[in-house]
Amino acid sequence: MKPSHFIYTILFIVTFFSCKTTQNVAATTPIKEVSNFERLASIPNIVSIEKKQPTSHFDENYEIWFEQPIDHNDPSKGTFKQRVFLGFENANLPVIVELRGYGIGSERAGELAAHYKANQLTIEHRYFNNSRPVTIDWNTLTIENAAKDQANIITTIRNAMYPDAKFISTGISKGCQTTMAHRRFFPNNVDASVCYVGPLNYKREDPRVYEFLKTVATKEDRDKVKAFQNLCFENRAALLQLMKNEAQQKSMNWEFGVEKAIDYTILEYSFAFWQWGIPLSSIPASDVSVAQIYKHLIDVVGYGFFEQKAVEDLQPYFWAALTQQGIYGYETAPFKNYLNTEEIYKFDWAFPDGISKAYDLKPMQDIKSYLDNSAEKILFIYGEYDAWSATAVELSDSAKNRALYKFVKPKGDHRTRIRSFSQNTQQSIYDIIDEWVQN
Repeated sequence: MKPSHFIYTILFIVTFFSCKTTQNVAATTPIKEVSNFERLASIPNIVSIEKKQPTSHFDENYEIWFEQPIDHNDPSKGTFKQRVFLGFENANLPVIVELRGYGIGSERAGELAAHYKANQLTIEHRYFNNSRPVTIDWNTLTIENAAKDQANIITTIRNAMYPDAKFISTGISKGCQTTMAHRRFFPNNVDASVCYVGPLNYKREDPRVYEFLKTVATKEDRDKVKAFQNLCFENRAALLQLMKNEAQQKSMNWEFGVEKAIDYTILEYSFAFWQWGIPLSSIPASDVSVAQIYKHLIDVVGYGFFEQKAVEDLQPYFWAALTQQGIYGYETAPFKNYLNTEEIYKFDWAFPDGISKAYDLKPMQDIKSYLDNSAEKILFIYGEYDAWSATAVELSDSAKNRALYKFVKPKGDHRTRIRSFSQNTQQSIYDIIDEWVQN
């Protein structure tokens, strides 16, 4: 045998036994399973993960912080951190994406995730709670930037954790507005959507609200609400003093002053009454004490919409409402005898200090056009007597062909959910959603 042949033979024998040894080791050494924590940690724009105590039916629960551009169209403006909760149950089950219009109030399963025992991805809206930069450039708080935040998160979570699962987005009230906007910018980022009690306003002070308050329920019911507001204005001086006393005890302030605060509170009463489904039987009679009048007024309206600290917490809401998403105002004509004006009371005072911006009609009209013409697989839930139903989505003639549906709970309020309906209607709703999560 030539030397070269001998060397090749030795190399072959060594290589053969090395391969066999490697195969044997591979066969006896278990492949390390990648944990969900490790999968999340592999996502480049996740900057913090904390595994928390499981909640609801979830096997695992994570608090996650994503790094997001302050302005998706201008990276030079820097980044901020956005909070997300992931309730993990099974990689093959649907993922319910809770798009919050505000901050995250709870990490527990919402109605859909609980019903399907599914996974849940809850996304805090930009600039609420601590999901904000140190200094906010309010012009970067747009529905487009928010939609891009959500699309970034959904796409990366899907790729890392749930490549084969169905994704269903959902949101309540402003979260419904958020869900509609996300679908308009990213129609295929999720497989379907369920929207609860969300307005689609066409003007900054949408006049459809005024018409709703004049026609909701029965005339007898509306007259009772109006009579209580008249009673409040008749006792305005005494109610104002009670509000001043409360303000002193609780260190409350109002940007437009306490004198204006009592007027706004009385004017808000009718909207809040129908929004929250307050029982007509709870309205005080005309001969009760001023203290009882004040208690009922605050029980219905509260301090959380006008008081300075509350307004600061809700500043992102007011900015969005006053610049793109719309809100309402207060008609004073029915109370002209008390207020000496017929001017619409507005929310201009709710802009951040030192900045204001004209309302842009186009974004909501753009969403309306999307829903009217091309949107698919969206289900809307409303309550008939909810004041925000004044500007509810109206479905076009082609809606059903594109699997758009709307269910209205008779006499329902802003807390209307699928479980609020009759058993037969609940079944009809879930039959639609079943189709989306299974196919």
